[in-house]
Amino acid sequence: MINIEGVEYLTAAEAAGMLGGKVTTLYSDASRGRIQSYRRGIKRERFYRRDDIEALLKIRPAVEVSGNTDGTPRPWAPPS
Repeated sequence: MINIEGVEYLTAAEAAGMLGGKVTTLYSDASRGRIQSYRRGIKRERFYRRDDIEALLKIRPAVEVSGNTDGTPRPWAPPS
């Protein structure tokens, strides 16, 4: 993690670790505009604001449990 002017930035590996996913998924999300990535200097390494990653964690459910009274995840079904 690096701190630039009071803002914390994570490397791609750190951000993916927080999200419980792969770095390639993070890169894909950034290319689709789902999350903003930042570059420092002329290197290719990308950084992600810690606040943005934490916000994703707050809005993204870990499993779908609505409709089940026992708390188990519902099986996936195509939209009707």
